[in-house]
Amino acid sequence: MLAVVLAALFMALLDVFIVNVAAPTIGTELHASGAELQLVVAGYTITYSVLLITGARLGDRFGHGRVHLAGMALFTAASLACGLAQGATELIAFRLIQGAGSAVMIPQVLSLIQRNFVGEARVKALGAYSAVLAVGAAAGQILGGVLVSADLLGTGWRPVFLVNVPVGAVLLIIGRRVLPRERGGEPERGRGMDLPGLVLLGAAVSLFTVPLVLGQEEDWPLWSWLSLGTAAVLFAVFWRYESGLARRGGDPLIAPRVLRHPGMGLAVLRILAAMAVNGGFLFVLTLHVQGGLGYSALRAGLTFAPTAVVFGVVGLTWRRWPAAWQRALAPTGFLLTAVAVAGVGLALDGGGDGGVWVYVSYAGVGVGLALAFSPTLTRALATVRPEDAADASGLLATVTQLGQLTGVAAFGTLFLNRLESLGALEAYTSAEALSACMFALAGTAALGAVSGLVLRRR
Repeated sequence: MLAVVLAALFMALLDVFIVNVAAPTIGTELHASGAELQLVVAGYTITYSVLLITGARLGDRFGHGRVHLAGMALFTAASLACGLAQGATELIAFRLIQGAGSAVMIPQVLSLIQRNFVGEARVKALGAYSAVLAVGAAAGQILGGVLVSADLLGTGWRPVFLVNVPVGAVLLIIGRRVLPRERGGEPERGRGMDLPGLVLLGAAVSLFTVPLVLGQEEDWPLWSWLSLGTAAVLFAVFWRYESGLARRGGDPLIAPRVLRHPGMGLAVLRILAAMAVNGGFLFVLTLHVQGGLGYSALRAGLTFAPTAVVFGVVGLTWRRWPAAWQRALAPTGFLLTAVAVAGVGLALDGGGDGGVWVYVSYAGVGVGLALAFSPTLTRALATVRPEDAADASGLLATVTQLGQLTGVAAFGTLFLNRLESLGALEAYTSAEALSACMFALAGTAALGAVSGLVLRRR
């Protein structure tokens, strides 16, 4: 069961990033405008982020195994449609549907782990989950580069979507046998859907997500700032409504007790910081190596291999390290990340390829982010009650995604603005812009460690 749901998680996460490397080829072959190409890349992320909490509640109501399979079927069908799309408009529509399938499928993974594993087995399963969750980002860029460069049978960009179809079909067949099914085919005895809360949260996440994924392309117009401000107001209204509903004995979309769970607030803060660094690092490094250094799609994708491999290894093994080290792993991970991303900036300074030191720094980023993220997520979920599994899984999956988006938007804007101020795109000017971003990322990682310590003392 764990292998099936983690394979589905990995497949869905790939599609958040795999299109980044394929985007130039898609734009050329489909004659897509800049706005259309941006929506091809971002459409998946928008529906994925907005519907994650809804997907978690659907699993709680109708059964996590059943809903996971339904989401996987929708995702697989949409992947086939994306791979066969004949125009940019079609591809955008199918990407939106593909993101919705992921949003239905992904929250069930954590809930199934929470409900079917106990004790040390749950800790190990959560460790594997967190490793897959963050490795998917780098692996998506690597696989995208490989598939686009291979140009299988002259199909160009299409395999980045079609690769999901056979994998999804196999997972559906196996999943029907191994995933838990509710007795008598009746929906799980669950809670209501809290439609007012659903509308408020969906609107807030939409207003937050859309300007983050489209603002840079549009040069941050007034509507993007108004949207972000309105999102902040709606998040506050949502929390006030949910708290009031819980006090009246109702059934809120996210139970307030989940956020009050020991360590959950600190986990949310650290996951936001770690994923913002992860998303920003991968994005600006992609811009530099492809735009500034002129790497091919394949070479650009393979650039992330050291980070992805080391992250996965550390994410799966940190539990075996001495018990005396465990509480210090997350802050140590943030500090190591700060040093490593600064090392990347120094190694690539001047427009060179960085030599061996850049690969040492890439590996350091993988170790640091794994230690910052994996223990944080595991500890936050290891003691959550089974009845709160859906709420916790939807919350942390959404936080993870919003952290990635925030990092891409903030550090991507910093990189592009710095590059514009320096003049023409050359290896040297791109390296200057990259260095500014790497030191900003290092500062963010350092704040992740310090802020966590301050919040824990309070």
